[in-house]
Amino acid sequence: MNTAPPLHPVVRAVTDRIVARSAASRAQYLRRVRAAFGSRVQRSQLSCTNLAHAAAAMPAPAKTRLLRLHEQSAPNLAIVSAYNDMLSAHQPLREYPEWIKQGAAEVGASAQFAGGVPAMCDGVTQGQVSMELSLFSRDVIAMATAVALSHQMFDAALYLGVCDKIVPGLLIGALSFGQLPAVFVPAGPMTSGLANDEKARVRQRYAAGLAGRDELLQAESSAYHGAGTCTFYGTANSNQLLMEVMGLHLPGSAFVAPGTPLRRALTMEAARRAVALCARGAGFTPVGEMIDERSLVNAICALLATGGSTNHTIHLVAVARSAGIHVDWGDFDELSSVVPLLARVYPNGSADINHFHAAGGCGFVIRELLDAGLLHPDVRTVAGDGLRLQTREPFLDSGRLAWRDAPRDSRDLEVLRPARQPFSPDGGLRLLQGNLGRAVIKVSALQPAQRVVSAPARVFDSQQALLEAFRRGELERDLVAVVRFQGPRANGMPELHQLTPTLGLLQDRGRRVALVTDGRMSGASGKVPAAIHVTPEAADGGALARLRDGDMVTVDARRGLLQALVPEAQWLRRAARPADPAAHAWGCGRELFETMRHAAETAEQGASTFGHPADDARAAPAPRAQALP
Repeated sequence: MNTAPPLHPVVRAVTDRIVARSAASRAQYLRRVRAAFGSRVQRSQLSCTNLAHAAAAMPAPAKTRLLRLHEQSAPNLAIVSAYNDMLSAHQPLREYPEWIKQGAAEVGASAQFAGGVPAMCDGVTQGQVSMELSLFSRDVIAMATAVALSHQMFDAALYLGVCDKIVPGLLIGALSFGQLPAVFVPAGPMTSGLANDEKARVRQRYAAGLAGRDELLQAESSAYHGAGTCTFYGTANSNQLLMEVMGLHLPGSAFVAPGTPLRRALTMEAARRAVALCARGAGFTPVGEMIDERSLVNAICALLATGGSTNHTIHLVAVARSAGIHVDWGDFDELSSVVPLLARVYPNGSADINHFHAAGGCGFVIRELLDAGLLHPDVRTVAGDGLRLQTREPFLDSGRLAWRDAPRDSRDLEVLRPARQPFSPDGGLRLLQGNLGRAVIKVSALQPAQRVVSAPARVFDSQQALLEAFRRGELERDLVAVVRFQGPRANGMPELHQLTPTLGLLQDRGRRVALVTDGRMSGASGKVPAAIHVTPEAADGGALARLRDGDMVTVDARRGLLQALVPEAQWLRRAARPADPAAHAWGCGRELFETMRHAAETAEQGASTFGHPADDARAAPAPRAQALP
């Protein structure tokens, strides 16, 4: 039996600070969750007409179970899915609802496909105007999830989704129905294709004009070639690791390949576990109580330990606020100082997520962090009480699903290392502050010499303008490339990953290069130092709007500085350039999102476009809570 080591003092201190900061809003959220359970989600509240409508199309056996003495009936599960057959990561989800219904029926329950949510792919929209819808799609997904669950027919829910905004959106929606248990069901990664280093090399050749479109398309098609999640460690695969460490997945299920017997067995078992978590069972686990301050700190620590996506400095903040919990970038920064980097997966290394899984995967990372005192062990998971349950991996034993301990030793020390032998003693994420605002920078893939760049600024209002300047030969020097008016209120905060090959090429030519932007750089941000998510954004009074070409700018990840080296008197007198809202107002559906742009909060607040009533202790009091069974 494992004896839990003492919790690291910094992990404890950050958690205690979050608990104190969130005391009023978290208490209000929990009161609302408990009141909702007591009054509004049980099927006994529905009229006979309501219930008849909801069950009309169900198969006869399931309908009989649901309608017979429905106040005492067996659990009915909601299925909320991001399935579509255009996107490789979500195409495998097509068969999941039937598997879930079969798994539920085996334990005397029923399941219904409650609703679908949109799923857009940043890989398809990268560099296109449609990318300006991407971040806001997270909140649309959260609202679509709430609509799916609003029929009050369900005792628990299973959430099927994988990629960038989809999993955070599903989780925000799930937390709005925090009285229901939640199980997240992944699809798994595609098999490995073209090596990541080779893919990056072809992209840089294309940016330099040395490769044609045919060569580029062949490389991309060889990398992204089949069903499943893209295999680099971007936001999609970071999502999956976070669901593991937050206990929302069955243990070890994140990176099991689609189209395998094990994947099907895990999906059916997810339904059976959801039934066991329902209120009528002894293991009742409502997601609103399960996801707490400790769960969020665990998620941040695992993200840092694996060099995960910078997008989660936005998404985890938004998820936390949906549960009445306040997390900020200072928490990420402080935890990063003590959490070691245990994984090198592209773009932080050459291996892909399949190599990571084969080397030991999520179970290995969680156990190493637990044994180092860097995760809270005493949390609830869908597998039961205690995070140690998530250190196991699934397998089929004569066709039956079973679990065993994750590998004790890494099977490839170039990909995955123990906490006593990390790639780096810290997690490689820094908070930058200065007269340009607050930003985050990911340094886990940077060489030490690249962590400080001080150079003249070249200021652009779009990534297209930067790429055109490069093609004209205007960027062949040391520079800090500033791309502004890319924040949530300006244009929806698109990812600017299209800049990576160009800036990487300049860096490879010996130029000292950094990027500063109020936009995002995606989960694939890597070797170019990038101060991203600058807050306040330029369109909302941020200092980036004051910058001019030639201003000296320092991006210093060692000291945590983001500074324009302009005399203070001159800086304060300088007028800010106004945004041009018309440039992003129309086309590809952007006009439908105008209200969201106006409502968007800052990146450090999660860039949410809808209010969080639990944030405000002055909000109207919640209904009287009823005790959970």
